Amino acid sequence: MVCEPLAGRRHVIVRDTHTRLDWAAVVIEVLNTYYPTATKITLVQDNLSAHQISALYELLPPEQARALVEKLDIVFTPKHGSWLNMAEIELSVLARQCTNDRIAEKSVLVDKVQAWEKRRNSEQVKIVWQFTTADARIKLRHLYPTIVS
Repeated sequence: MVCEPLAGRRHVIVRDTHTRLDWAAVVIEVLNTYYPTATKITLVQDNLSAHQISALYELLPPEQARALVEKLDIVFTPKHGSWLNMAEIELSVLARQCTNDRIAEKSVLVDKVQAWEKRRNSEQVKIVWQFTTADARIKLRHLYPTIVS
């Protein structure tokens, strides 16, 4: 799942696996297809072990990989904080609206997901983020040091 929440766009890729090379192929597709002229892309992602920048160098010549790496500003969501990841929110919506039943054939899954993506994108459905800094200070207080004077 790739999403641009403020623009109301998302792109779903159905793959058999989720390896570092799959991740790299998706990043290459996003950068080259959707944002070819961008000078900087902020990529917010979780800390999944498959999300390795080095995988770009396994799929591309070093010069091309380096050019893409220089475009990326990677921001990681906190560990155990996938609920902060807007792509996870979109995956949840996808599951509820599209894939809540067992789908035996990959081709059927791909067709359903593509139809869902097309509809959501045409409607430009945006994620309305309601998690405030004050909420974060309460919910994530265990992540911050306590100052004792």
